[in-house]
This record gives sequence, structure tokens and C-alpha cells, in this order.
Amino acid sequence: MSALLSLLKDSRLYIALLTLIALGVLTIFLIDRVIMPSYTNYNQGVTVPDITKISVEDASHLLSESGLRYEVIDRRANEAFPPDYVLDQSPKGNAIVKPNRKIYLTVNASVTPTATVPEVVNLSLRNATIQLVSHGLELGNVDYASSRFQSSVLNQSIPPGTTVRRGTPVNLIVSDGLGMNQVKIPEIIGERLAVAQREIRRAGLRVGEIEFQPTTRADPNHVISFSPSDSDSLYEGERLNLVVSELAEAQETEERGVVLTDSTEIDDAVIDTLRVPEEDPDDN
Repeated sequence: MSALLSLLKDSRLYIALLTLIALGVLTIFLIDRVIMPSYTNYNQGVTVPDITKISVEDASHLLSESGLRYEVIDRRANEAFPPDYVLDQSPKGNAIVKPNRKIYLTVNASVTPTATVPEVVNLSLRNATIQLVSHGLELGNVDYASSRFQSSVLNQSIPPGTTVRRGTPVNLIVSDGLGMNQVKIPEIIGERLAVAQREIRRAGLRVGEIEFQPTTRADPNHVISFSPSDSDSLYEGERLNLVVSELAEAQETEERGVVLTDSTEIDDAVIDTLRVPEEDPDDN
């Protein structure tokens, strides 16, 4: 304990601590003002030249003269420029960067990527779109024409098997589900539902809503009416709504006592048992 007290009273301890603190402050100052600026080229900058729309070879010379490097990170096909021309750069031209900075380039492909057009006629619009995209193409304009099969592709602007540039849009003509011709409504009243549905589709129409109605006038699951019913024909692809019979709920008959269906079959003895006895006047 006495040794610790004598150490605390020694002035050399405080001189040593002050010396360490001064050295630490000096080190931080040198790192901040001398070492780091020298390492990061502080207060030094290079203006990036605009190297788009020139060849990669010319861009390389310009960047080298400016003390910069480059790397090609992507190649795209653009018919407006010759092969190996710079389409884009990052950082952009006129940006201030540090010396020896790497500039990333997007270059026009020397060979234009191609794709083969698939056949999408008779496919649904959704499936046709998936096929075009999977082949590297794009869905172009979609026009509609009258036909009985809704959303079915009727025609494509580029014949199947044609080789085109990747990304080329393909225009489609798609059915709106309605035909130009009127078709006669088939005779479906009294038919079973499955038969009626088949006849409706065979006629070029579509089955719409189906309503089930309890009735005793027809066997269950038979067509009893349809709508629209104000005409005997519809345009191809139109819907026909059906009303179909279902089993009516059994109702308990009201009890009415004995019912004689044929009195000739009942003898007099039975009739006497059913006859209400007359009142005797003496009982009153």
C-alpha cells in the first residue's frame, strides 16, 4: 500500500502518461493529414471522358490517357451501331473520379442474338405469351376478331420457324369468343343435363349459369327451361343459361280418415262398421 502511494506521488509517472497522450495525438494527426490523403489521392480527381458511341479500341485509348481503366460487363444487340461500339458507361462522362478508377462498359454485340419464332396459333393468349417469352421474343400488339373460341390465337404476324433478332415483338390476333354467324339453339328441353351441355357446345354456343329448381313435372337433372329464350338462334360463342330440375322434397299428406276408393268392393257389413250410430231419443 505504501509502495502504491509513493508511485502516485512520483512525478515521472505523470510525465510518462503525458508523453503517451502526446504521441497518440500526433499519430492521429499524421494519419488524418498525411498518410490517408496520400493513400487516397486526396484533392486529386480525373474527369471521365464520354466514350459512348465510339469503338472499344478508341475508348481504351481515351481512358488510358486519362489514367483510368475499363471493364466490359455486358454486351447487347443494337442495330443502330456497329459491332463493338460502346453503348453505355458507368460512371457517366464528365464525372469526377479518383485516378486509376475502373470504368464499366456496355458494348454492342458483334453477333446479333437470334431466336426462332414458335407456332402459337390455336393456343390461349396466356400460353402464347409464355411461349414467345421463353423463346426470347416479346408479345406485340393484340387485336381481337370474332371467333367462337374465346382468347384463342387466330393468327400471328411472323410465321412459325422464322429466325429473327431476339426481343422482336410478335403481334397476335385473338378470338373474342363471338362468331359472326348465328346458330340455331338446339332442342334441349327435357334432355338430361349432360346431353344438353354436349348439344349446346356442338352448336357453337357456350353453357352459362345452371340453376337447379325443385319440380315434380320432370325427372331430376333434366332441362326444363333456358335463357335467353326470346329467339331461336344466337351468335356463335354466346352463353345459354339453363334451369335444371331436381327432386322435390317429399311432403307428408294430410290425414283425412278412411278413404273409400271403390264402394262396390266393400260389403254391407264393413259399411255398417263405418256408419256412425244414430242417437237414441230415449237417451236424452
